[in-house]
Amino acid sequence: MEFSNKKILVLGFSKSGISAAKYLKSVGADVFITEFNEEKPENREKIDEIVELGINVEFGGHSEEFIEGSQLAVTSPGIPPKSEIMQRLKEVGIKVISEIELAYLNTEKPFIAITGTNGKTTTTALTAHILSSKYKAVPCGNYGKPPCDLLNDDIDYFVCECSSFQLEYSPTFKPEISVFTNLTPDHIDWHGGIENYFEAKAKIFKGEQAPKYSVLNAKDEKLVELSKTCGGKVFMFDGEIGENCSYIKDDAIWFKKDGREEKIITLKDCPLIGNHNYQNVMCALITAKLEGISTEEIRNSVMSFKVPEHRMEKFAQIGKTVYYNDSKATNPEAALVAINSFNDCDVVLIAGGRDKNTDLKEFCDAINKHIKTVILIGEAADRFENNLKKNGFDNIIREETMQSASDKAAELNPDVVLLSPACASFDMFSGYEERGRVFKEYVLSKIN
Repeated sequence: MEFSNKKILVLGFSKSGISAAKYLKSVGADVFITEFNEEKPENREKIDEIVELGINVEFGGHSEEFIEGSQLAVTSPGIPPKSEIMQRLKEVGIKVISEIELAYLNTEKPFIAITGTNGKTTTTALTAHILSSKYKAVPCGNYGKPPCDLLNDDIDYFVCECSSFQLEYSPTFKPEISVFTNLTPDHIDWHGGIENYFEAKAKIFKGEQAPKYSVLNAKDEKLVELSKTCGGKVFMFDGEIGENCSYIKDDAIWFKKDGREEKIITLKDCPLIGNHNYQNVMCALITAKLEGISTEEIRNSVMSFKVPEHRMEKFAQIGKTVYYNDSKATNPEAALVAINSFNDCDVVLIAGGRDKNTDLKEFCDAINKHIKTVILIGEAADRFENNLKKNGFDNIIREETMQSASDKAAELNPDVVLLSPACASFDMFSGYEERGRVFKEYVLSKIN
């Protein structure tokens, strides 16, 4: 795309917004960043850097001065279609795209797109890790660097975690491989319904945006239906379906292409535990096989992989008790996969936070099967406790802080302490990252 001397509006002073602005400025655009929130003191250094580059920036609202005359708008993730600024841009006919779309339009290097509700980050990180045994493959998008940061780098693949927010504004984005990990209700208010949420993700599997290869979850009915309308060659994972798939058999993960099957790795050699993580491995190995990575390299890469922080991260053992940080589980569906990973052991679950008000029936059923004690914190504690008791689970402890919850869990001397909150973190923390770090640092302080 040609941007020289064109006025381009960037919505949001975010990581991806700043990345887009810097790239656009580097190719000669006249760039204006507009941020709805007030300026924060901690952003002063970034603001100074942006201004020195000759990029215009405003805080505390979206002025007509910035909007007027813009020939394109690049949005940060999370700004909903119904927001006032989006409605205004629609009124004046300014096209809005995502930072991912911007990067895609300005490179000839292939994208591997990984979307879904849960498991995206681990799958993205693992896929990039395996591909890096042969290629220069960089995790980017919703995890890692914004892809615009990589446009001038010598890389072979953009391995891009794609949120529904980003895909909503990516009208021509056409990956070489598109992966759909799973689908559960999330961001419903933003999209205006579960079907809109699904369609935002499904668009990169069909029609003009269809990839060369589609990789979908065989255990998800909605995705099995989607597989029938996908473009390109379809591979299913976690089910021996058709001629092209990956599945578990005889305590190992297998890969089948054009009807020929091959054992890739035994489950005991896999450092990621739980069926949800086995699904992540299957997604990554299908992608790696399609890009010519050998079975030996895949196996070695999986065995050397380190789980991204805050995602079923085993980080400590004190006595017999093993500690897992799954702070990224910000909804009950995400917590379910962690809870279901444990069988026949004494598990204490720390849960709670800002409630997303989603249904808790499956969550409570899983706790009855796999958890001995639940420690509840945060704003959601009342509703969670009521639902657990209605479901016949009474071994519940209430605590006020993450620290006191950790102390109480340690007193119980279980086999496992699992932080998998099933809630957002904003009642007590700035984000799931801070929540996870506070938990880890406090537990680790008891060792030191």
